[in-house]
Amino acid sequence: MEPKWIRAFVYSAGGLLLAAALGRFIIGLGTAPVLDLPDPLLEIPLRYAVLGVGAMELAVALVCLFGKSLGPQVGLVAWLATNWAVYRIGLFWVSCHLECTCLGSLTDPLHLPRGAPGYLLEYLPVYLAVGSYGALFWLMRHPRRSKPPGLTALSSNTCATDLDVPPSTVSQHVACPQLNTPVTMHRSV
Repeated sequence: MEPKWIRAFVYSAGGLLLAAALGRFIIGLGTAPVLDLPDPLLEIPLRYAVLGVGAMELAVALVCLFGKSLGPQVGLVAWLATNWAVYRIGLFWVSCHLECTCLGSLTDPLHLPRGAPGYLLEYLPVYLAVGSYGALFWLMRHPRRSKPPGLTALSSNTCATDLDVPPSTVSQHVACPQLNTPVTMHRSV
């Protein structure tokens, strides 16, 4: 069973990415002249880069908010955070600071203070990277067990240890691995 913090992280990442995608769509469909300049790395108009990133964020947000399996959800968030890190390294490599891409003026359609978008752009990807890689590490260290056919989940009436045992052991004495003593087993709820 996965810890609740992973599910909470996936939902929070989905909500944050949905908000970021909507913001990017508003910005990308705006009329700021900077949107027609080429992106320093991708060499396509910044408008298309912004809309492309928004589309990727929207897709990952929808998987996070409506998907059922934690592995792919967390994996997609990690993929997106890794792409952000690679892009930032690329900007550094070509000696381009964030200011040279005019990201501050891109937020004008949202009427946000200039400081808030900068902090959001800086720390949101860090949150997504740390959370997703932490969750991936936890999921790899604690893989889900699927019980073989013919086994039933039972609980010890003494110490509440859950066991997967053949159905014939209900109401019988079996050795509890926790207490190392015989206990009566009953069906888990």
